Amino acid sequence: MEEKQTSMPLIGDAFPEVKVQTTHGMKNLPGDYKGKWMVLFSHPADFTPVCTTEFVGFAKKDAEFKKLNAELIGLSMDQVFSHIKWEEWIKEKLDVEIPFPIIADHGNVAKKLGMIHPGKGSNTVRAVFVVDPEGKTRFIMYYPQELGRSVDEILRAVKAMQISDANKVAMPENWPNNGLIGDKVIIPPATDVDTAKKRPSEYDCYDWWFCYKQL
Repeated sequence: MEEKQTSMPLIGDAFPEVKVQTTHGMKNLPGDYKGKWMVLFSHPADFTPVCTTEFVGFAKKDAEFKKLNAELIGLSMDQVFSHIKWEEWIKEKLDVEIPFPIIADHGNVAKKLGMIHPGKGSNTVRAVFVVDPEGKTRFIMYYPQELGRSVDEILRAVKAMQISDANKVAMPENWPNNGLIGDKVIIPPATDVDTAKKRPSEYDCYDWWFCYKQL
């Protein structure tokens, strides 16, 4: 019988419902995070150098994610006692507490989310899924095993999406430090002639299709 292929959710899709064992007990995703932003990130394996630097980075920014109503949750295909021991090592050697849960996956979640690279054995890739309070997948990022992620970029993305949602605007490159318009935000392009004509008198514009404002 041909094996059923599982593909990862796309941006805009509902995040698949899964029940997981974590270092903080059993959890239902995304249901237990309803009303919050969920930042799920996978790492190849416990007790590896790049992953350790990432977990320290996430731990140090945990309070900033919480200020944005966002909760962190890690994942790898290690057993839960390995996660616990690794947390203890990080606390003992690096003096950093890991405040968020880590999923002990047996392959079910990783396969559903497309986190296993065919050429990398059972190790999960460095994936990030940001899920909004309604359970919708809003952001997906993949890194190769040899490249550690930027926690600041993930934090920036969550903040930018929240501002975009609240104000119905788009966010420029490297917001809030864009080279053209700084921390200003972009007005969605006009979709009719009358609106296009009015735009330059209503906003700062390079042209009617590229207008921006300060929030």
